[in-house]
Amino acid sequence: MRARTWNQQIVKEKNKKLVLETIHKKAPISRADIAQTTGLTKGTVSSLVSELINEQFVYESGHGESSGGRRPIMLIYNKKAGYSIGINLDVNYILGVLTDLYGNIISEYSIKLADESSYQEIIDNLFEVIDYFIDVVPRSPYGIIGIGVGVPGIINNRGMLLLAPNLDWENVDLKDVIEQKYHLPVTIENEANAGVFGEMKFGLGENSNHLIYISVGIGIGVGQILNGELFKGYNGFSGELGHMTIKYDGIPCRCGNIGCWEVYASERALINKAKQVLQLNPEQPLTLDDIIERANNNNEQTIELLQEIGYFLGTGINNIINIFNPEQIIIGNRMTFAEKWLIDAIKKQIEKGSNHFQHQNLRLHFSKLNIYAPAIGMAAFSIEQFLNYHFQ
Repeated sequence: MRARTWNQQIVKEKNKKLVLETIHKKAPISRADIAQTTGLTKGTVSSLVSELINEQFVYESGHGESSGGRRPIMLIYNKKAGYSIGINLDVNYILGVLTDLYGNIISEYSIKLADESSYQEIIDNLFEVIDYFIDVVPRSPYGIIGIGVGVPGIINNRGMLLLAPNLDWENVDLKDVIEQKYHLPVTIENEANAGVFGEMKFGLGENSNHLIYISVGIGIGVGQILNGELFKGYNGFSGELGHMTIKYDGIPCRCGNIGCWEVYASERALINKAKQVLQLNPEQPLTLDDIIERANNNNEQTIELLQEIGYFLGTGINNIINIFNPEQIIIGNRMTFAEKWLIDAIKKQIEKGSNHFQHQNLRLHFSKLNIYAPAIGMAAFSIEQFLNYHFQ
C-alpha cells in the first residue's frame, strides 16, 4: 500500500510538471487546451492547475475567446515567482545576470579583473557580483532560487573544479565556497557547457538537436548538445577541444600540451601575434578592443591577423565537423565582436577541409548573446534544477 501511494505521488508530480511546462510554452492557455495538449483528463488538469496557482507558479489572466460555450479562463506562467543568478567567471572579467524564470535579464553587473588576479581577489569580486543581485532582486514568492557560475576549466560530475589553466586554479571546491557564504543552491559548470545550454534555451540554438558551441576568449572551450541533450562525457570532462593538437611541433600551451588549438586561434593568440607583427613592446597593454579599432581604421596588418585567426578557427572547426557532424555551430564569447573579419576565412577553411556533404546543411553562426550566453546558461541551469526539485 505504501509503494502504491509513493508511485501515485511520483505520477502526480510528473503530471504537474508537464502541466507547468505546457503553460510555460503555450501561455496564455486554458485548462481545456492543456488537457487536449497533454492527454490528461480535464479533472486532473483542473486539480493540478489549482495547486500550481496556490504555489504561485501560475496565475489566471482573464477570459479568452469562446469557441461556442463559456469563455475560458486563461492561465499564465508566473515568471516572477523567483529569480536566478547566472555568472560567467572569465579570465579577465566577471559578468553576472539576474533573470526571471523565463530567462529574461532583469539586472546585470560586471567587473573587469586585473591581469593575474589572485584566487582571493577573484573570489572577492565574485562575492561582490552576487551581493549586488541580492540587494536588487525584486520581492517574489521564492526569492533567489539558485546561483550558477560558469568557469573556463575542467569540472567533474560533482561540480568540483579540477583544473582551470588560464586562471591558474587547481582543485577548487567553488560550489562549497559559495554555498557556505550564501546558503543557496549553487551550480558550477564549465563555461562552454553553460554557453551551449544558454544558446539552446534562449539563443540561436533553440531549434537544434545537434549543436556545438565554441567559446573563443582567452582560451577556447566547446559545449555540445547531442541528440537534444547536453553531452559531458563519462566523468564530465568532455569539450576540452581547445586543447586538441592542430600542430604536433607547435607552440607550448599552458595546459602542458604542445600545438593546442587555443594557442593559435584564441583571443590570447591574437593579442600575442599582434604584438609581434605590430612590433609593440611585449609589456604594452593590448586588448581585443584595440585590435578591432585598428581593423575598423583599415589597418591592413591587423585585418590580416584577424583573417589568420579565422583560418586557425576554421581548422579546428573542421575537426569538429568530422567528429560530430553537427546540425549547427555557434561561435561565442568575446571573439564574436570580430565576426566580420573572421567569418570568410572560417568558411573558406571549412570548404577546403571538409567533404561538401559534411557541411552543406551546416548552420554556422556567431552568437547574438555573445558574452552573455554562459551567464544566461548558468541561470537556466539553476531554473531547471529549481523546478526539478519542486516537481520530482
